[in-house]
Amino acid sequence: MLASDPLYITAEDYLAAEEVSPIRHEYRDGEVFAMTGGSRNHNFIVGSLLIALRLQLRGSGCSTFSENVKTRIETRNTFYYPDLLVTCDDRDRPNCEQYVNHPCLIIEVLSPSTANFDRTEKFADYRTIPTLIEYLLVSTDRQQVEHFRKDARGKWCLVPPSDPIRLTSIHCTIPLADIYENIEL
Repeated sequence: MLASDPLYITAEDYLAAEEVSPIRHEYRDGEVFAMTGGSRNHNFIVGSLLIALRLQLRGSGCSTFSENVKTRIETRNTFYYPDLLVTCDDRDRPNCEQYVNHPCLIIEVLSPSTANFDRTEKFADYRTIPTLIEYLLVSTDRQQVEHFRKDARGKWCLVPPSDPIRLTSIHCTIPLADIYENIEL
């Protein structure tokens, strides 16, 4: 889509509108998509992961963000709101209030309406982030985590299921029981 198209929204206009919008939107190369609300299971899982990561990363220089902080994918002219992301990159320290550029870990908690997009187009976009090393897809209706990791050659591989989950990008482990605590499946 060309920038001269009257329906094309620039990234700058998107960011300005997002500052005052009562609802969140994601941005993909000129198009804006409203975000839907999450379920109770979604909320519990995000909260459990956020607590586990923040406790383990305390004092490490890494920062963990949930749901309301965007990640920018410059090569795709895209902004997404991952459910959780971790950055350990000094370039993210100047505190751009609206987004993170250099995550090493992104976690999406799946919902029926977004699961396919999170596995396909969104993951394809995320894979273009040079600093991203791991991507987790966490199910809300069964104890299942799909764990993808970029190897030393830059190839993305599905990591065999394990309990606890070993996040090599940030040297953390998270037991499935901690992720799914208080969840009715």
